[in-house]
Amino acid sequence: MNNNIFNIAVLIDGDNAQPKLIKEILEEVSKYGKATIRRIYGDWTTQQMNSWKETINQHSISPIQKFAYTTGKNSTDSSLIIDAMDILHGKNIEGFCIVSSDSDYTGLAKRIREEGLFVMGIGEKKTPNAFVQSCEIFTYCENLNPIIEIQPTTGRDNKSKTPKNKPNTSVIDKAFNISINEEDETYISTVGTNLRKIDPSFDPRSFGYKNLTQMFEGLPKYKVIKNMVNGLNHPMVKLK
Repeated sequence: MNNNIFNIAVLIDGDNAQPKLIKEILEEVSKYGKATIRRIYGDWTTQQMNSWKETINQHSISPIQKFAYTTGKNSTDSSLIIDAMDILHGKNIEGFCIVSSDSDYTGLAKRIREEGLFVMGIGEKKTPNAFVQSCEIFTYCENLNPIIEIQPTTGRDNKSKTPKNKPNTSVIDKAFNISINEEDETYISTVGTNLRKIDPSFDPRSFGYKNLTQMFEGLPKYKVIKNMVNGLNHPMVKLK
């Protein structure tokens, strides 16, 4: 994806997102495109939304007012969905990022994908799997916090901490096998693309690794190959 032309609409459910992570959320979106539309939805007359007010000014996010007409009912969902459909039919963007942990956006994510547009989600690990699987990419908020640097050969850092979970090697093996060329090796970036197709929420940060290269360096059965092209390293991976 070319970040110069790939425009993404970032739509934030203010009732289901954390203002303290907004910088990290926008940085995550920037890996895939340019956040040209930035909107957050909520009832700005309530104290619950006060924590967002300073944050949205700092990051040029437009607040969208949605009054809660009925006690106990979340009207933010419908407002965000309607707005998303208007943006979709406006055809001025190439992708969406829905920031929420709410399963109510499952149908929206599916609809966007049906139109052939990129859709990613960002939410907490409590997010229902139906919403996660409806996105091309889903990033957990827990992975946006600063991580511990893991040494690839030992799986330890200078504080002797190890990844909390082990990667699902069957998923990794499947992605590797459909990515390899005739020489039984492949670009790590290609494996990453296929991993996301198999599991939109797959993220090496979930296992304590900074990126896919570091993860493969920590897996005993794989060997990472340095591959310099025009002065840049495009690492490949193969079985040992």
